[in-house]
Amino acid sequence: MPVAAHRPDALTAIRTDLGAIFVSLELSRSKWLITSLSPGAGEKMSKHAVAAGDVAGMLARFAELNRKAEARTGKCFPIIVVQEAGLDGFWIHRVLQAEGIESHVVDPASIATSRRRRQAKTDKIDGEALVRALLAYKRGEPRVCAMLRVPTPEEEDRRRLSRERKALTNERTRHVNRIKGLLFAQGVSGYEPLRRDRRRCLEALKTGDGRPLPDHLKQQIDRELERLELLMEQIKAVEAERDAMLATEQSASPAPAMLLDLKGIGQEFAAVLWTEGLSRHYDNRRQLAAYAGLAATPWQSGSVSHDQGVSKSGNPRLRTTLIQLAWLWLRHQSQSALSLWFKERVKQNGGRLKKATIVALARKLLVALWKYVNAGIIIEGAVMKSA
Repeated sequence: MPVAAHRPDALTAIRTDLGAIFVSLELSRSKWLITSLSPGAGEKMSKHAVAAGDVAGMLARFAELNRKAEARTGKCFPIIVVQEAGLDGFWIHRVLQAEGIESHVVDPASIATSRRRRQAKTDKIDGEALVRALLAYKRGEPRVCAMLRVPTPEEEDRRRLSRERKALTNERTRHVNRIKGLLFAQGVSGYEPLRRDRRRCLEALKTGDGRPLPDHLKQQIDRELERLELLMEQIKAVEAERDAMLATEQSASPAPAMLLDLKGIGQEFAAVLWTEGLSRHYDNRRQLAAYAGLAATPWQSGSVSHDQGVSKSGNPRLRTTLIQLAWLWLRHQSQSALSLWFKERVKQNGGRLKKATIVALARKLLVALWKYVNAGIIIEGAVMKSA
């Protein structure tokens, strides 16, 4: 059995010479736990709770921390705050920035934890772990955690259209499947609720044993059709708003229009590609692939070396759209260099591993589109709609 090395209590204190007050916020629906590490306080972490949403109480606590640190050391220190990305979104981060406080939002999955099967988890432990991660991040330690690039309110708002449309289409599918399931239980198949003559066709339906549809079942399907028709109207309204947004974006950036010029990319794909990924800044293509969750995850230890596939840790909407677009790219851009690479790669594998290769094609396509909209580099062999 492994035995943990004995560590004296004197070594448990965290020392820092960065000259700042480090604060973590552990947020919940009922309270906010403020964990702080201040210079001159014996390097011990203090904890204080305020009611959830009490911004004034949080700022008052920060002022108190600053006052005590100045009384102990005779110096005034800046405050650096960190919080986890979660249900609270980014409004607290924006409040802190408006007050002139340095604020960071960290991806909670990027903070290192013990790999043992059971581990203690409390707000106190999490708050201390956030402070330690913030200290290491400010010291410049690599890979200690992943700080998010917080979007502007405008960037955050324009992503809602494609996400709302996805939610509406999923709900539409549920209603269609429910109607078909109700009818199938009566021996009826082939009815399509999305057709324009859906109500006329419903009146003519008979059960498998030749009876008219029962009255209560028919009324239930009528109500389902009413909800379905409302969803269809809302989807049309969202799509019109999306098209108007893309037209407005084209006046500020040519990227949406450039995406729409490529054969195989429609309004919805262009909206998702632009709002979810290509409108952001990336230092290199590795960072781009990591954001989309398409970065490779090798496993190498000694003589063992194999690839575990893509990380799937990035934006799921962007990754799903890219894989769908990769299949459409093969159909509409069959003579492009990327499509020819895919066909040759599959041929080398004897026609196998198409799913794994399509993910690789999606990663290559993402990088090619990124270069296309930012540097104007035309994708080799790509066909434009106007051609």
